[in-house]
Amino acid sequence: MKSGSRIYVAGHRGLVGSALTRALADRGFSKILTQTREQLDLREPSRVLEFFQRERPEYVFLAAARVGGIRANSTRPADFIRDNLLIQTAVIDAAHRTGARRLVFFGSNCLYPRSCPQPMKEDQVMTGRMEPTSEAYSVAKLAGLTMCEAYNRQHGTQFLTLIPATLYGPGAHFDPDTSHVLSALMRRFHEAKVRAEARQPALVGAGGGREAPPAVTVWGTGEPVREFLYVDDLAEACLFLAGLEGPLPASPINVGTGAGCTVRDLAGEIARVVGFDGPVAFDPSQPDGAPRKVLDDSRLRALGWTPRTRLAEGLRRTYAWFLEHRC
Repeated sequence: MKSGSRIYVAGHRGLVGSALTRALADRGFSKILTQTREQLDLREPSRVLEFFQRERPEYVFLAAARVGGIRANSTRPADFIRDNLLIQTAVIDAAHRTGARRLVFFGSNCLYPRSCPQPMKEDQVMTGRMEPTSEAYSVAKLAGLTMCEAYNRQHGTQFLTLIPATLYGPGAHFDPDTSHVLSALMRRFHEAKVRAEARQPALVGAGGGREAPPAVTVWGTGEPVREFLYVDDLAEACLFLAGLEGPLPASPINVGTGAGCTVRDLAGEIARVVGFDGPVAFDPSQPDGAPRKVLDDSRLRALGWTPRTRLAEGLRRTYAWFLEHRC
């Protein structure tokens, strides 16, 4: 990519899209194309094609998607499969029709089978049943991956699918009903800390001692293992791959750290970052999701890229962003 290349970031207000626009701007790319949802509904193919015909982007980062955690996926599966299929189909086809040089599509680690051998290798996609709690979303993402591959074979396009680990960082959603586990826990621990701090002055004034804050409840057993990738690292990987000389590497490509942690350990680390010193309880009556999800990142490392942000540092940056931007 050149500094004057026309680059369209679909979903620039989201977690991935905002990280991409920051990374592009920091590197001096001057023609970053964006559209809000009000300006362009990506579920409407005719409007999407009109935009592509008018703007002629050379590079496309398809970061727009309907996303959410276990609860959102479980209660609104029709919304997830409908919206993602519509968005993907409209953008991928328009990129081909208007001659985009390269497109990066973002899959998900839920593309892998629920019982997938660990760490998960790219050639294990479509080798078994995916996690039922997010199946509608996963099927839509699988369709996007397959569509990119089909267009490459039939039309000679260079459309690449990336499968990132679970993402977090500036721009994440912290809604307790729709966010992923890391963001949901960070907000829950923060709110518990604030409530506990609000009670202490009253207790001290009444001659009482310090009261332990109430427990924060975490869904599931705490035993599932998850891998987390700081979103700015994903943006770096995107620019690295999109800027490679010659044909793009085989697709899909995992983007992760190669290391996982249990939800129990994650909760403890978030509590330390937030400053919550109360008890943590786990609710085994709630779903765990897949037992283990860690990506094999050897393919990307062999190309010369590795992530830079450790989990503890990423959590500190994310919490700082949350404190600055929370409602």
